[in-house]
Amino acid sequence: MPNFAYVIKDTAGNKLEDYIRAANVEAAMESLRRKGAEIISIREVKSEFQAERLTIAEQINLFFFKLRTHVPLSILVFFTRQLATMFSAGLTIEKSIANLMFEERNKKFRKVLAQVGNDLKKGMALSDSMANHPGVFSNLYVALVRAGEISGSLHVTLEHLSNYLESIAETRRKVISAMAYPVFSLCFLILILTVLLVYIVPLFQDVYEKFGAQLPIATRTLIAVSKVISNNFPLTVGIVFLFIVVIWLISMTERGGLIMDSIKLRFPVFGSLLTNSVMNKFSKTFGVLLGAGVPVLDSLSQIQKVVGNKVIEKGIRESKVLIKDGFAISVAMKKSQVFPPTLVQLTATGEETGEIDALLDKAAEFYEKQLDAIVDRLTSLIEPLLIVLIGSVVLVIIIALYLPIFYLGMAMRSGL
Repeated sequence: MPNFAYVIKDTAGNKLEDYIRAANVEAAMESLRRKGAEIISIREVKSEFQAERLTIAEQINLFFFKLRTHVPLSILVFFTRQLATMFSAGLTIEKSIANLMFEERNKKFRKVLAQVGNDLKKGMALSDSMANHPGVFSNLYVALVRAGEISGSLHVTLEHLSNYLESIAETRRKVISAMAYPVFSLCFLILILTVLLVYIVPLFQDVYEKFGAQLPIATRTLIAVSKVISNNFPLTVGIVFLFIVVIWLISMTERGGLIMDSIKLRFPVFGSLLTNSVMNKFSKTFGVLLGAGVPVLDSLSQIQKVVGNKVIEKGIRESKVLIKDGFAISVAMKKSQVFPPTLVQLTATGEETGEIDALLDKAAEFYEKQLDAIVDRLTSLIEPLLIVLIGSVVLVIIIALYLPIFYLGMAMRSGL
């Protein structure tokens, strides 16, 4: 049964965008009209993802736009907390934004707040104004603010949002701290290898060429690699850079992204770290959105944009289709086969008790503890392992360089 993307106005005059499955476009239109909706546009798509997917060019433009307008998460957390406090104290949103703008030291964020303040003076809603700055305020952030405006509990939503952002920032900090040392060590190893192959090995090569001796195969191989890299160093750097860019572009495609993200999730140790981080983010985000009164399908659509892993995104898309067909949230998550049994079971319990947002928070806490345990294990294991790796690589190169000298010494001793 095909999918149709539509834009309608509901009976209250609100503009809504979503997808519907029907036998044909006439059946889809009839189904929407029965709900009292005014159809603005409707078109068939092969899947919901087809309508949501950006082209590679659009993804690149969005990446550089966000990079150019990016504001550190710590600043956004502080802003949200202060805005919630000021609004709860009785200040208007417009006055709160103005006060925070004057106190803000980050020039980019101060400029954004000035534009938001001007939009508020023109009568624009806070969420609509924030939506004009996707590099600063994510789709999720805007959706929560909009839910708070509609429900009339914006101060409560902002408080939940600030707690959520602090939790996400803490999770990100743990993941970065676990990955920082290995990444630094590997970069240091690459630097050592470059210095050895470009500068040190050619010195030994000149000495061995003067003697004209037959070199061991390990030494000949090392010298051949050194020649290729040192004689074509700019080209080598260019090829490495081009390889990284190609991998990045491939990761933006659906198939390529699925393969690469699937490999990341299966990678020893680091895969568990990433899985627990993603599940923590999913659970926390889902719980916050549902607690703010955002509908289930809208919540999943927002999570799909921020989860940061195409395997999980695919699972969320499949879950949305199943939920639309009448399946329970936990059943849909189980059928997608990407969510762990613990998360599925807690979600099912939440559905039965009517406290799904609270149970999702419990799931987020569970995965945060799992994340802490993995970080602790990594901290204790990764340092000695990397020291052994760096030492082994350098030792192999040194042995290959000094093998001719060892052979010469043995020959001299046997001659004596």
